Amino acid sequence: RGVQFTSEEYQKITMKMERSYSEKGTPWDNACIESFHSLIKREWLNRFKIMDYRQTYQLIFEYIETFYNTVRIHNHCGYISPNNYESAFFKCRS
Repeated sequence: RGVQFTSEEYQKITMKMERSYSEKGTPWDNACIESFHSLIKREWLNRFKIMDYRQTYQLIFEYIETFYNTVRIHNHCGYISPNNYESAFFKCRS
């Protein structure tokens, strides 16, 4: 559990919420999102000097909407980009 989840401020803000954490040392419980977090840091966020939350939000939005969901290859698309997959799909239908 990271310090962001054990801080007093976080504890206060989430006091009325049910918090759920994986046991320490079991990263495979949330492997899919951990993999995505690793990708976004390695492929995108590490390129920038991030100054504040607003900039972080914008950078993450840009990564997801202009690269990850459109240009980056995905194994569930047969290792082509979602844009190319969609184009091929509509080409086959017409």
